[in-house]
Amino acid sequence: MPRLLVVEDDHDIAQLLSHSLGRAGFVVDVIHSGAEVMAATRQTTPDAIILDLMLPGLDGLEVCRALRADPRSAAVPVIMLTARAEESDRIVGLELGADDYITKPFSPNELVARVRALLRRAHRSDTQPLLTYGPIVVDIERHTVTAGGTEVRLTAKEFLLLQYVLQHRGRVLSRDLLLSDVWGYSYTGGTRTVDVHVRRLREKLPLLADALVTVKQFGYKLDEYRS
Repeated sequence: MPRLLVVEDDHDIAQLLSHSLGRAGFVVDVIHSGAEVMAATRQTTPDAIILDLMLPGLDGLEVCRALRADPRSAAVPVIMLTARAEESDRIVGLELGADDYITKPFSPNELVARVRALLRRAHRSDTQPLLTYGPIVVDIERHTVTAGGTEVRLTAKEFLLLQYVLQHRGRVLSRDLLLSDVWGYSYTGGTRTVDVHVRRLREKLPLLADALVTVKQFGYKLDEYRS
């Protein structure tokens, strides 16, 4: 069964999360401070992390930054949970590598659905185990990306977005289509989420800076590779 790590300092909310996710078939570990996260993930790498933003001491943004900097946890999907609904707060979390963002109060059923969608896409197998784009090689089964032989660490959502645009190269992909097919549900965080992830892909894979073209007021298109 998939193992989840819940990081939530409010004990009532932590209990609700543990109960709802446990009933849905997940193994749930709960901790109550950001300072415990790295030790917990090194001891047992979870399949996904539910991370509260407003934690005492080391807050959720700092924890997310630390998770993405550690090769052992860089690709673990992270869902941020917070009472702060402003777009700027969501964007900061996504910039630091969060894969999803849920605001309080939340529906436990929606949270379970989002976790399942995230895990389904993070562990989805593919009939084509290797995708290539010039020097970029995406190994679907091993969940790795290399550029010119050098490994590039991507978050779970960045990996899935890269996989999707490679599989649909040459097609104009709307932001709504990307949200539906990559995020896997009716995402309420807004299409700015797509822009944040595309920008991070371009930064980590400079070849895509020009090749992954912005189609004004619509979405993106990955041009065919030209050597």
